This record gives sequence, C-alpha cells and structure tokens, in this order.
Amino acid sequence: MDKCFYRRGKVSLSGTILAVGIFLLTAVRGIGQTSNNSIYRLTIAEAIEFSKSQNKWVQTANMEVNAVNEDRKDVIRAKLPTVNVNGSYQRFSGLTLFTDGLSHATTGERKPTSNSAALGIDALFNIYGGGRQHASEQEQHLRVNLARLNAQDQSGNIALQTATQYLNLVKLNDLEKFLADQLNRAQVRLNNINALYRNQKVTRSDVLRAEVSLSNVELSLEQNENDIAIANQHLDVLLNVPDSVVIIPADSAGMTKPEVSSLLQLAQSAEVSSYTVQKAATGVEIQATKLRSIRSSNLPNVSFYAAYGLNYPNYLFFPPVNQAYSVGFVGLKAQYSISSLYHNKSKMAAARIRVKEAEIQREAYADNVRLDVRSHYVKYAEALRRIEVNEHSVEQAEVNYRIVNNKYLNQLALLTDLLDADNLYQESRFNLIKAQTDALNIYYHIRYASGNL
Repeated sequence: MDKCFYRRGKVSLSGTILAVGIFLLTAVRGIGQTSNNSIYRLTIAEAIEFSKSQNKWVQTANMEVNAVNEDRKDVIRAKLPTVNVNGSYQRFSGLTLFTDGLSHATTGERKPTSNSAALGIDALFNIYGGGRQHASEQEQHLRVNLARLNAQDQSGNIALQTATQYLNLVKLNDLEKFLADQLNRAQVRLNNINALYRNQKVTRSDVLRAEVSLSNVELSLEQNENDIAIANQHLDVLLNVPDSVVIIPADSAGMTKPEVSSLLQLAQSAEVSSYTVQKAATGVEIQATKLRSIRSSNLPNVSFYAAYGLNYPNYLFFPPVNQAYSVGFVGLKAQYSISSLYHNKSKMAAARIRVKEAEIQREAYADNVRLDVRSHYVKYAEALRRIEVNEHSVEQAEVNYRIVNNKYLNQLALLTDLLDADNLYQESRFNLIKAQTDALNIYYHIRYASGNL
C-alpha cells in the first residue's frame, strides 16, 4: 500500500504502527481504493481502535497524564535536602568619624581591612513534618490515577462516538441501496403507467402521481447522499484523518449481535467498573488525603540542618583580625505552631464535610450508572426482539407489494394502494436496518457505561 492514514500533526510511534497494521489488514482483505488512496474500508472494530489512538482529544488526555506524573515526581523530590551555596564580596570606603555633632570629622580606613568576603554552603533536611510530605505524595499519586481514568474515559467516549457515527454511516449506506431500489421501481412503474395511459386504461392523474412519486424518491436519494457525506466528515474528525478520506463500512447492519445474557455481567459490575464511578471513588480518596494533610499542620516539625563557610576577615574575635577563617556546624531544629490549633479548626471541619460530600457523590454516580446500564440492558433485549419482528415485516411487505403491483397492472387495484404498498415495503426495510443499528448502539453504550470500551 502506497499510502495510509496520517494525522494532522505529529503521530506517535504506537499510533503509526496501529495505522499501518489496520490498512495492511485492509489490503490483505483485497479492499479496493481509488488511485489517490482516499477511499478505505474499515470494520467497526478497526475504526474504534484507530480513533482511540489517533483522536486529538484522546491525545490531549494522555498528555495530561504525563504532565500530572511530572507533578508527582516534583512532589517526591520535595523530601530531598534543600542545599544552598552562597558567596559575597564587599569593598568598603574610608571610614569617617564625627565628633561634636558634625563640626569635626576624621577619616581613616576600616579596621582590620577594607575588604570583606564570604563563601558558604548550608543544607536543611526535614526529618519529621507530621506526615505532610507523605500526604502530598499520596494525593499526587491519586491525581495521576485520576488523570489516567480521565484518559480512559475520554478514549471510551471517543470510541462510543466513533461506533455511533460508523453505525449511522452503515444505516445511511443501506438506505441508499433501498432508495436506489425504490427509484428503479418508481421508474418501472411510471413506464408501465405511461403504457397503460397510452392504451387509455388509466387516467392522466395516475401518470402525474407516478411522476411526483418518482421526483420525491430522487430528492430523498439526494438528501441521503448529503447525509452520507456529512456522516463521513464526522468520522474523519473522530479518526483524525484528512477530510478527503472516504470511509466505507466493511461491516453491515446484519452483523452478529451479542446475546443478551453475555451483557449481564457488564450490567451487574457497571456501578463499580464505570469510569464515572471510579473517578468519583478516586475523588473521595483525594479529599481524605487533603484532610490528613491539614491535620498534619497541627503536629511539630523537626529538621536537621548544617552549614559550613569560609569568611574574611575574622569577626569572631575582638578586635577583628585581618585573617580568613572557616567554620561549620550541624544541628536539629524543632518547630511547633501553637496558632495552628485554632487556625486549622475550620479547615479541618470543611475537609471532613468535603469527604462526606465526595462519598455521597460517588453513591449518586453509582446509582445513575446502575439505572442507565440496566435500562439499556432491557432496551437491548427489546431491540433484538424488534429485529425479529421487522425481519418478518419485510417479508410480508415485499409479498404485499408484489400482490398489489400485479393487481394494479391488471386494473384490480388503485394507484394509491400501489404507492402505499411501495412505501410500506420501503419503510419496513428501513425499520429493520434501524433496529439492527439501534441494537448495536445500545450494545456499545453498555460497554462504555460499564467501563469496558
């Protein structure tokens, strides 16, 4: 294959490998494409996997994971010793001494020298801070997990949108075939009616109505072609490919549907595995960690610190001596803020309330997810049943159309009856495709809502 999908921008190595793999698979299947390589056939699984790696919103979510992970590393490094190096040099001017106010002044050099310099290093290491550092690290670790859940949720959401647009494209393509068939029937019917009219077996009214029916089908076909182009553009954006790329669904609406029983486990575990519930649970842990961080402010701090320096001149003696000296020290520093007992009182109360609030939110999200998934589970069973009914309806409508068409040609039925039979046949075929794609939409919604897409 000379050309494959490419992103508008920098493509990750994994995304490139996936893209090449998808289209190599497409080529192996003998899928045709135009000379400019702008038409591709994709299965729904391939489209979903491609969008999950190449979509721009998914990429930004993954970037946020990397950014938050760097923040976590920064917090971990905060427990390392703080080391400072400092140096200074001063050159003093002459010393002017005043007596009797400002009336008498004498000038001399600064003792023991007019030069002064210092070079030193100091270090501070926090031994105990009441657990504040551990709480900060734990909070940042939870934020990394939250960012990953957001990325997974964004990826699943894009996958669901891709599946929805793909199935919409499938439905529109099938509708185009049905409209083409209906257009052919309308043209044949108009020719037959014109023949009957020339033989004076029908009135001019039947000819006009047949022409109007043909025009309506032509308009519907044009509208459907526009809808296909729009749906394809939506899919291009989700896949992050050029607008010139045309996606041809390799799967049909009649693809195998999972059994209802296979979704039972997803429905039962949704209130735990759902991305929304997992994020809410992580939010509870973050609030609890913030509470521990505030509580640590009421505890003392113990630090180890040391310093060593080279100084000139020697001011340790009196009078000062014109010589350089070096000295260092090590020590422990303990600090306790008594004011924290009343400064943090309201902060602690607010943190406890937020923990409780987050717990209730998690329960509310779990309730919503459980209701949503179970409702769609019931609707999925209903959709499968509707497919069976519509399949039977298509067979009946097709037979009915043939009967009414033969009756009309033999002048045993009115044109109104024939047009009604044609519309009923067309509607039943479309309802079947709609029922099939609706069932698949429900299936992918259940997978996303349960955190498995």
